[in-house]
This record gives sequence, C-alpha cells and structure tokens, in this order.
Amino acid sequence: MTDPSELYADVEAEIGTLLIGMEEQIELLTIAALTRGHVLLEGVPGVAKTSLANVFATATGLDYNRIQMTPDTLPADITGTKVYREQTGHFEAQRGPVFANVVVADEINRATPKTQSALLEAMEENQVTIEGDTYPLPEMFMVVATQNPIEMEGVFELPEAQRDRFQVKVMVNLPSRDDELSLIERFHDDPTLTPDDVEQVVGRADLQRAREIVADIHVDESVEEYIVDVVGATRDHPDVSHGASPRATLAFLNTAKARAAIAGRDYVIPDDVKAMAEPILVHRLILSTEAELGEADRAAIVDDVLDSVVPPGGEQSAAEAEPVEQD
Repeated sequence: MTDPSELYADVEAEIGTLLIGMEEQIELLTIAALTRGHVLLEGVPGVAKTSLANVFATATGLDYNRIQMTPDTLPADITGTKVYREQTGHFEAQRGPVFANVVVADEINRATPKTQSALLEAMEENQVTIEGDTYPLPEMFMVVATQNPIEMEGVFELPEAQRDRFQVKVMVNLPSRDDELSLIERFHDDPTLTPDDVEQVVGRADLQRAREIVADIHVDESVEEYIVDVVGATRDHPDVSHGASPRATLAFLNTAKARAAIAGRDYVIPDDVKAMAEPILVHRLILSTEAELGEADRAAIVDDVLDSVVPPGGEQSAAEAEPVEQD
C-alpha cells in the first residue's frame, strides 16, 4: 500500500480509534511526513498534543522519542555527548534522543534559546554535531514540537530562525461539544484505552514510496507563480515588517503536492495552496511594532494576503467585474 490517499486514510482511521475530531491535524502531520517537514503543535493543556504525535508515530511504524523541555535542559541532553570508555581508552559518542524518526520536543518554549538552537542543524541538515564530529540522523526524521500559548511565565519565545524551520504550525483546539460527548462515551466504554492500543498500519517502505509519488505530482507553471506571488505579498503587507522566506515558498510547493496526492490527484490546484497558507505562514510572519501593539491577528493577515493575490484562472473580465446598468 503506497498510494498517498490510501496511506492517509488508513492512518487517520487508526488514530481515530483513540482520538476524536483531529482529522485536520492528522492530515497536516501526514503531509509533513510525506515531505520531510517538521511540525509545531500549539494548543492549551489537555488537548492531546503529545498523544497525537505519539500515536502518529505508532500508526506509521516510526521510532518515537519524547524530550521534555525545561529551562535547565542542555543542548547535550538533546543531541548527545561523548563519554570516555576506560576499557578502550577512547571517547565514544553517546547519542541523544534526537536520533529517532519522530522526535517530540514537548513544551519547546520552556527551553532556553540556546537549547532550542540545538535542533536547528538537525531540522535543516538532517544531522547533528557532537563535540566536533557529525552524525547523520535517520532518513525518516521529523521534529514535532508542542507549545502552550497561554502560559507567559517561565517560557522563551521561539527565535525566528527556529520558527522558520517548522514547515507548518498546527493548532490543536478544544473539541466541539459533540466531539467531547463522543470522547466521554468512548472512555466510558473502555476506561483503559491508551495510545498503546493504536496499531501500526503503515510500513516505512510504504512511506518512502508515497514520498516518491508526492515528489512526482505535477505543478503547473501558473500555480508556481501563484505560490511566489502569495509569499511575496506577505513581504508587502502593511502590518508585516518581515514576510515569509524562500523556505516558505518551498514549503508551499511540497505541501501542496502532498495535499493533492492525499486527495487522489496527480496535479496541484490553487485550492491546495490556499489550504496550506495559514499553517505555513502564520508562525513565520514578523509583525510591525504597531501591529504587535494592536495585537493583530496573524490568521487575518494571511487571509488579507490571499485576498490580494489573484489565483490562476481567477481573473475577471471588466464586464463581469462591473455589470453595465441598462435603462
């Protein structure tokens, strides 16, 4: 089973046996896994952010390590260090928890910027350097970081360079009333239900082949131009001091291809780009001082950006735009 749409359907169905109402979040995690992306999960405590990452790794057959970030977490606690072995008389690399397929940096904004930066090389170059020696990370590697948006004490805002390396930011919101009722019923019927009850439904070979299919998805030149224009519009918005980088442009290209493949298409449409705009852009925009003081809504700015760029095939003729009044 290598078709991306079937792969996503199987993963979503299996995770759905435990978690309720997370179809959008599972889709974005799948898109990231198919495009070598990293994910920033944001939500209030208790909405199953860490559990989502855990069961996603289980369902896809990937190794999983969780790092609890705290103010006293050191870079070596993430990447590893070298230990002297008396038997051999040499220093031996002791690899840290970053050496896994899915690495969950739980409450990443509780770690200091110095510790957060320990993930930069891993996220960009798929390798880490331990005391001068470089070690490759697994081919299947993704960082899933979680953060709580409501706590202000004892946290450190992610640096711009760190945020830019997250392909998408995924909001995990409180469940709807119906979903919460379903949650009660599910755990009333089976109080012992845990992430361990989720089973693997996808193999690594399936993921690798699905990645290759995604890479071959067709993107028309007009859609490529649309992506560039959307990213360019973030740099011209009056509330934005620094817009999205070329890394965001590539994120649009890759995630739009993955979304098309999950939908069963072998070509990208403008709606794929629009659907990925908020997850890709909302954490990358650096607002102007006035916008920050005015607590401007980044999602609303993304909507403004999309409204300012005409998608392929979206041009209107003058007659359609301004109907002529007849006497």
